[in-house]
Amino acid sequence: MGRPMSHTSAEFELELREIRGALVSMGARCERAVQIAVQAFLTRDASKVADVVSIDQRVNADEMDIDEMAVRVLALRQPVAYDLRFVTSTLKFVTDLERIADEAVNIAERVDLMATATALPPVFGIPQMAEIVQRMLRQSLDAFVEGDAERARAVLTMDDDVDDLYGETLRASLAWMAEHPADIPAAMCVASAAKYLERIADHATNLAEHVVYLERGDDVRHRASASQRAGAAGAGKIPS
Repeated sequence: MGRPMSHTSAEFELELREIRGALVSMGARCERAVQIAVQAFLTRDASKVADVVSIDQRVNADEMDIDEMAVRVLALRQPVAYDLRFVTSTLKFVTDLERIADEAVNIAERVDLMATATALPPVFGIPQMAEIVQRMLRQSLDAFVEGDAERARAVLTMDDDVDDLYGETLRASLAWMAEHPADIPAAMCVASAAKYLERIADHATNLAEHVVYLERGDDVRHRASASQRAGAAGAGKIPS
């Protein structure tokens, strides 16, 4: 914010600010969805599931509204330089935000599936995962608002920790299943929630990459470290 615009149209500037404001609001809704979903899962509070679903529906509407605004600007204003990067990044930004809200719903919905378990499995590394994931999301959104590419870059290094915790949680869940065969579905809910958090971390990483590109014109996608690639290969897969 506060950077010079590359155009002279006050109307165009207003349109860009409208898109930016809508993105910030959408991001805040996604943050709230993840927060409520994690709380619901950790406290086994099924009453919060409807709240997450409601937020997700609003986020879906946000995605369509912002897409429409961005496409209209591209078609009518033909932006260049920073403004062009902003509008094209917007189209990617909203996709990742919408998917984050979807994953929040997936986490919340595991609560109902655990209700019939005779023995509730431990949550293993999910609290730590959730803390890091929410920090990644908050930092990515703050970097966007502040136009801070370095803050966005810092998010990229946090994904390894989430991947490590996911692998640990998956292995612990599998071990617990072996000892509690009657409650395998409940343990699968824990493993699934961990997977959904890992996906949110991936989307938060994408958001940070979009901010770096927006502010610096540097496309840092797919520059995964060796540890990231090894972690992704070794963590294992579970059903969605």
